[in-house]
Amino acid sequence: MHPAPSLILFTTLSGLGFGLLAWLGIDLSPPEGGTAFAWLALAYALCLSGLAASALHLKRRERALKAFSQWRTSWLSREAWAALATLLLGGGYGLSLLLGYPLLPLGWLTTLAALGTVLCTAMIYAQLKSVPRWHHRSTPALFFAYALTGGALLYGQRWPALLLLALTAALQCWVWIDGDRRFARSGTTLASATGLGPQGSPRELFPPHTGSNYLLREMVFVVARRHAVKLRVLAGLLAFVLPAALLLATAISYFNFICLALHVAGVFLSRWLFFAEAEHVVGLYYGR
Repeated sequence: MHPAPSLILFTTLSGLGFGLLAWLGIDLSPPEGGTAFAWLALAYALCLSGLAASALHLKRRERALKAFSQWRTSWLSREAWAALATLLLGGGYGLSLLLGYPLLPLGWLTTLAALGTVLCTAMIYAQLKSVPRWHHRSTPALFFAYALTGGALLYGQRWPALLLLALTAALQCWVWIDGDRRFARSGTTLASATGLGPQGSPRELFPPHTGSNYLLREMVFVVARRHAVKLRVLAGLLAFVLPAALLLATAISYFNFICLALHVAGVFLSRWLFFAEAEHVVGLYYGR
């Protein structure tokens, strides 16, 4: 699929923000006063920036509020409600921190709501049977892993961050390798996509369209295999290897910012690959 910049910003920034809220919520000795306000302001800035970026991808942005009305059937709508609940709970917990009376159970609820929001975001993609690379339980697992890893790095949780970097790196490598085989494993072909399988093996005589269209712009995108491998290696180095090496080499606080910057750059690249390598079955109609 086409890697839209708005979706890359959305999944990266919101994941980092909700991951930070999750860590803040389970901290048994949370910051108070102005320090707590600074952490909450940063988390909210990341969450709201990511959600705002997602609105940029809407064709009719003035109808964004209508997303709240489809919660029974739409993971996008459930994500909107989960995000709202997280921000409200986080606001209440933040107020208790500002007053110097931490309500830890409210923090735990904030963590659960933040992780629920990440789950809803992941399920927007994992539910799509038309994209076999995404339609797998590893998609929400990967979103959880990235959110918790980024949140740990941002919140200065050194040893949890090191462990999560290793686990997320292993999961991402497996997802890349296994994801390359999922379209073939799904058994989807032009015959099954058109429903003409019982009549034989159909072949395309003419393309469905003679010019560009929405499907080609959004759903059909091909990245060369040699480029994909190079980008995967670079994403792995930036997101996992270099941050872990810096965390192991030194405990100097300002290196945490460098680790976080490298990790976020790697996440941006891996998110670009997440969308660019996702083969939509509609590409079969165009000989892709």
